[in-house]
Amino acid sequence: MLALLQKIADDTPDTHPYIGDWRARQFREELQALPATDTGPNRWRVMVQLSGEELRLGNEAEAIRLLTDALELIPRTDENRPGLNFNNYRLGVAYLRLAETQNCALHPNPDACILPLRGRGIHSLPTPSRQAIAAFTEVLRGTENAAAGDLSSEASARNWGVGAPPPVRNNAAQQHLSARWLLNIAYMTLGGYPDEVPEPYRLPPETFRSADPMPRFANVAPGLGLDTFDMCGGAVADDFDNDGYLDIVVSTWDTRGQLRYFRNNRDGTFTERTAEAGLIGLYGGLNLVQADYDNDGDVDLLVLRGAWLRADGRHPNSLLQNDGAGTFTDVTFDAGLAEAHYPSPTAAWGDYDNDGDLDLYVGNESSRALVAPSQLFRNNGDGTFTDVAEAAAVMNYRYAKAAVWGDYDGDGLQDLYVSNYRGNNRLYRNTGRGFFIDEAPRLGVAGPTGSFPAWFWDVDNDGLLDLYVSAYTAGIEHLAASALGRPAATETSRLYRGTDGGRFREVSGRYGLAEPTAAMGSNFGDLDNDGYPDFYLGTGYPPYHSVMPNVMYRNQEGRRFSDVTYAGGFGHLQKGHGVVFADLDNDGDQDVFQQMGGAFPGDRFGNALYENPGFGNHWITIDLEGTRSNRSAIGARIRAVVDDERGGGRRSIYRHVNSGGTFGGNPLRQTLGLGGASRIERLEIFWPATGLTQTFTAVPADRAIQIVEGESSYSLLPLRPFTLGSQRR
Repeated sequence: MLALLQKIADDTPDTHPYIGDWRARQFREELQALPATDTGPNRWRVMVQLSGEELRLGNEAEAIRLLTDALELIPRTDENRPGLNFNNYRLGVAYLRLAETQNCALHPNPDACILPLRGRGIHSLPTPSRQAIAAFTEVLRGTENAAAGDLSSEASARNWGVGAPPPVRNNAAQQHLSARWLLNIAYMTLGGYPDEVPEPYRLPPETFRSADPMPRFANVAPGLGLDTFDMCGGAVADDFDNDGYLDIVVSTWDTRGQLRYFRNNRDGTFTERTAEAGLIGLYGGLNLVQADYDNDGDVDLLVLRGAWLRADGRHPNSLLQNDGAGTFTDVTFDAGLAEAHYPSPTAAWGDYDNDGDLDLYVGNESSRALVAPSQLFRNNGDGTFTDVAEAAAVMNYRYAKAAVWGDYDGDGLQDLYVSNYRGNNRLYRNTGRGFFIDEAPRLGVAGPTGSFPAWFWDVDNDGLLDLYVSAYTAGIEHLAASALGRPAATETSRLYRGTDGGRFREVSGRYGLAEPTAAMGSNFGDLDNDGYPDFYLGTGYPPYHSVMPNVMYRNQEGRRFSDVTYAGGFGHLQKGHGVVFADLDNDGDQDVFQQMGGAFPGDRFGNALYENPGFGNHWITIDLEGTRSNRSAIGARIRAVVDDERGGGRRSIYRHVNSGGTFGGNPLRQTLGLGGASRIERLEIFWPATGLTQTFTAVPADRAIQIVEGESSYSLLPLRPFTLGSQRR
């Protein structure tokens, strides 16, 4: 495995479309070969193309020089206005990226890049932002007549800057709205929003305010050494060394980027022990998923590679077997998971045949360039797997982006939802006879077409699984349009509420989820311990102009969601990927960890850890251990019946055991918020592999317990709370 990964890393400069520098070398040679007398459109084209490559590689100053010189080649005539706008827009983006690099990326602090910018988030080096303002102002002046135009064109502004520039036929309305959004952000970096923004271009101040209150979560990652500076990747929090405390593993899709393991020191600090864990040389990985696949009592890891690269994405995944002390061995080939390599962005563990061990579904990206079936690996119970996707009728043959298991129809069998980008999604119903039937069209859950993360959860605590499917379609022009009260003209995410009989009802509008977003890494958890799941969307596209805040939604008693992004301090402008909700300090509330960074070498950023300030509600942490069922208890259902003393009366709180969303792994042990209930009247654990329901009564709140399948009593876990970063303050 290490040799294969090293070969991929060595080939990257000449092959990788996002990380390699081969296109930059080609354009440099082409520009150098042009005769000095060529000062027309051809030179302009090459200079603009090269500027995009230099910016992608992180060479902001050179990109700015090229764009500035290219601008001088365009005659100032009405006929050339589209070219001037295009050039100025890219110049503004380059200056804004330089501003982010100089002020945020290279000088991290708790306020950096979090909207609305304040305190140390205001740029101390203001010149690049001022130059970006000048460039965007020129674009806005040049597109005044198109300001109220249509946003429905396929030439979306979010695609500018990916590889070579398109012909200058872009939608002027999109360009105007995109420049307007970025202009307001640039003013904000200088502390000049909203007062200094010219009134015709100002976005309403309400754009960057939350309608509902929320305590602010401080980003404590910079003080803990957890803000690894990298490109996009995965993140998992779990107890990898079996000491009872949650550790963190992060990856990056950089083909020379090291998988990294941070051990929880149980005193508010973390120590990197990547080398001690045996991970040196394990490079790459856009996503991570964890489970105890071999039922030996420790949490193993799967690293997923090759996503978005189509035919160039034949990178091997890695199954890392844990020895119980947080040391890993790559067993991919021995386990039978490496007979074919496909671009794999997503995978999910689940016991689909109820035989007591975890099977694995790997969602692969099938395209015209590479026909890539998704894979269902049946666990043979001896440490090996067999791909049965064809016999099970789940090969998908679409551009898979998310895969999640859940028993949506309540028959005790794990069903499978697969989110496919630019294709209909699948809901594979488990027949219990070794094969699945796609019910997505019949049940109306095949959309949105441009989907990305997805997950099963119970948003309203009615015991029925609901389904969230994100949309990856909104650009910054849609955010600007929405802020101005205009139709965004883009797909939005879907919330499908489960109903009796295994059916769904689409309720995203009623639940306040109709705003445009572009989710990548995402996950859910219970921020306020009220018993209802909240969720966080890591947002953004590879191009640098995709400067959009990550979004936090708070569940309002299962009836709607409110956007608390700005009140809670979650509006990070950098691209967010793997998201984790985890009680890292054992104080009973869930903190939020986010692996940050984009797809380009110049778009690295430090990870974030938002420390939960607490809401005063009660909680319980439950560590389930399967015996006849899978050891991780994935697929088990928890029901806590409580009498909420602060309102709501007697109610049930449900949790279906998994690691949360599809880009980021929550701990497999479950922390349930209990609201105002100081104890659980009845706690039920349902094990689908056996049909067994365990029941416990009068369980005290605010503690951690372990429940072993089949045992009549639970045990207390001696987890000591501490303050994150307490030893560094």
